Amino acid sequence: MTEHLALILAACLLDVALGDPVYRWHPIRLVGDLILAGERLFFAVGLNGRLGGVLHWLLTVACALGVWFGIRAGLGLVHPWLAFLWDLYIAYSLLCLRGLVEQGWRVLRDLEDLPAAREHMKMLVGRDTEPLKRDGIVRATIESLSENLTDAVLTPLWALCLFGLPGLILVKVVSTLDSMVGYRTSRYERFGWAGARSDDLVHWLPARLSVLLIATAAALLRLHPWLALRSPWRYRRLLPSPNSGWSEAACAGALRVRLLGPVWRDGQLINREVFMGDPNWPADLGAEDLRRALTLIALCCLFAMVLGLVIASYRFPMPW
Repeated sequence: MTEHLALILAACLLDVALGDPVYRWHPIRLVGDLILAGERLFFAVGLNGRLGGVLHWLLTVACALGVWFGIRAGLGLVHPWLAFLWDLYIAYSLLCLRGLVEQGWRVLRDLEDLPAAREHMKMLVGRDTEPLKRDGIVRATIESLSENLTDAVLTPLWALCLFGLPGLILVKVVSTLDSMVGYRTSRYERFGWAGARSDDLVHWLPARLSVLLIATAAALLRLHPWLALRSPWRYRRLLPSPNSGWSEAACAGALRVRLLGPVWRDGQLINREVFMGDPNWPADLGAEDLRRALTLIALCCLFAMVLGLVIASYRFPMPW
């Protein structure tokens, strides 16, 4: 138990201090390469339907867990500290406490330079950024920060705390599968079914717990905690995802702002007049709104880490 807590704390501190470096052999990039190779293999042999997608899911998860455990076992035979350092490297690489807030601060820093702000946004959003004006950039950044609070921070961190490194690896592999094949297109609607549905499943509880986390942080920052609790019940269904609407609506309420608005994707305007939030809340957002959102998200990350350590202190012993 002491080793498990030390691993979590050290990985979190490393992530906060160093961030997530970009390099070719990053574990997530290697998982992405594995997913692409598996996809090509299964399509080549005609397994491009739901069965092929399930087998692809199983193969990817098994390979990721097998590589981690195999290297860990080998290093453990040399010295236990080598196995711990390997675990620490993987945990640090797969957590994302600093990266999310840091990317949002880059948008805020260059908000007066719209082309630069749009470039930073491309690391956060999947929509078209070129048509966005200043208010649209701020809204889209807040939306991405709030959605990724669940996907990139809460679920991976709490999976590590509760289930150890296998839980963290599983969550990150599932999220990567969803981001690569979990689309409702002619190619992936059936093949990506396992990745998309498993991603919905692993984020289901953290998405709903995020509302309480956001409301608590909003209370300490003297924002609007009651609106953070109320808004998800009114507005979460404006988003097609079963999970992302919870944290986005909670942040909209906590900040008392309207999100969404005009959204372009692949050159098409897919949303024009639908806003998330009460009609009397402002939608023409600026730097101060983004600064409040970043402070809110950063405090939520801190709370999540503290709660995760508490969870880890009382979890059932695991064999790894």
